[in-house]
Amino acid sequence: MRILVTGGAGFIGSHLIDRLMAEGHEVICLDNFYTGHKRNILKWLEHPYFELIRHDITEPIRLEVDQIYHLACPASPVHYQYNPVKTVKTNVMGTLNMLGLAKRLKARFLLASTSEVYGDPEVHPQTEEYRGNVNPIGIRSCYDEGKRIAETLAFDYHRQNDVDIRVARIFNTYGPRMLENDGRVVSNLVTQALRNIPLTVYGDGSQTRSFCYVSDLVEGLMRLMNGDFIGPVNLGNPEEYTILELASAVQELINPKAEIQFKPLPQDDPRRRRPDITRAKTHLNWEPTLPLKEGLELTVKDFRTRNKDEQSSVVIELAK
Repeated sequence: MRILVTGGAGFIGSHLIDRLMAEGHEVICLDNFYTGHKRNILKWLEHPYFELIRHDITEPIRLEVDQIYHLACPASPVHYQYNPVKTVKTNVMGTLNMLGLAKRLKARFLLASTSEVYGDPEVHPQTEEYRGNVNPIGIRSCYDEGKRIAETLAFDYHRQNDVDIRVARIFNTYGPRMLENDGRVVSNLVTQALRNIPLTVYGDGSQTRSFCYVSDLVEGLMRLMNGDFIGPVNLGNPEEYTILELASAVQELINPKAEIQFKPLPQDDPRRRRPDITRAKTHLNWEPTLPLKEGLELTVKDFRTRNKDEQSSVVIELAK
């Protein structure tokens, strides 16, 4: 098939492209490189079945494809809060443009939504029926409410125009190619441990998250896209860890002597987050397989490699 991946040079998008290319599809990667990086898709640039287009999805584009994986949007608070109006426009205008394209082409459309649609949940674990507890005027709402309206648009296009949609609600995902400066907890802790500086834990560290390794998530996205179930479907790891437990695991893996430093909790930071993945198990026959310890080891290895590459390039520049 001919498949479009918006945000394809990003963390999750590039891993998805690896899988799609390995299966022999023609892939078009659309990215404005706000948080995506060319190094993530470098190995495909000369491939005859791969095409890279630098484009901002808030502007319309005309292409011919069979499937659209719509992943484009900064997903970490550091990046989506930097330009909140742009984040809203990406979620609303960008999703409208991609749904319009899907409608014209009669292509199947998958929306990468988020567990943030549940806000700071009062129901635990979160099922897809739960409607969430979101602050509509908080500092995270450009992303949270943006994704909620993106879901609304997807289902309205489905009901009104018969667009073939799939909706995935993605929970915390980690792995190689995460941005070191994205402010998310795994990348923060790994970067701090590698730099031999204190590990930051916000609040008392009792807030919980679930961590899904990126290859598991990509498998879930592809099963959803190619199955018959519309969604929304939670995709995440149902194993729950406190942030303090995660910090201790990273500390043990990289630097057992690293200090843990406690800082105030950011506004609207969810206290608990864990997916109920009954739907994914039932309709997609999917559940995560990689344990946190193994996933962290692979992530740390990637961060170390990138740090070495950056140091080498600095040395080369200085030598010039």
